[in-house]
Amino acid sequence: MKKFLKPLLFLVFAGGLILLSRHFNLAALLNEEALHALLDKAGVWAPFFFVLFYALAPVLFLPGLPITLAAGLLFGPVWGVVYAIIGATIGATLSFLLARYFLRDWVKAKLAGTRFATLYETSAAQGWKLVAFTRLVPLFPFNLLNYAFGITAIGLPVYIIVSFFCMLPACIAYVVFGSSLFDLLQGQISPAFLIGVFLIIGLNVGVLIYKKKRSKP
Repeated sequence: MKKFLKPLLFLVFAGGLILLSRHFNLAALLNEEALHALLDKAGVWAPFFFVLFYALAPVLFLPGLPITLAAGLLFGPVWGVVYAIIGATIGATLSFLLARYFLRDWVKAKLAGTRFATLYETSAAQGWKLVAFTRLVPLFPFNLLNYAFGITAIGLPVYIIVSFFCMLPACIAYVVFGSSLFDLLQGQISPAFLIGVFLIIGLNVGVLIYKKKRSKP
């Protein structure tokens, strides 16, 4: 039952949001037209500041999921993905560089006694595959991993390229879902909501299948 907990909680959250929005008329409190008018007024600076904020979030250990959902809400499912993946990649790269050139001792102390303590030796054997695995399978703390990879032998170009493409599936799923939040607040189920839910469940099912295969002798 535990393995189905995350998908179940996600569905409960979505259903609860629909019920609350209908009961309390949350759509009147969050006006989509007013928000878009504000974005239009900000012009090209709106995506710039969003990407900047997202880039700083991993460095400061801020959770990325709410920001990813906000990308869909603010910019839609297409441009939201573009801005979110750019911000996430820049943020992951900044943490990587800080660890490699300035915070190596701090990161080692942070990782001591954790399951990431042997990451350096593991990365020497698996290289880019380790980056791909930890990005595709969301079982590891994203922000800490960014710093942890900085003290490994993995090259910066490889790290950036693999991180970008392997973070993209989850980014697409949550941005698409985020783009449906205004519809949810109005008590409506949109195609973006259904696609987002399908993609998020698919990601979680993929993780469960991997864990099941890995547990087999």
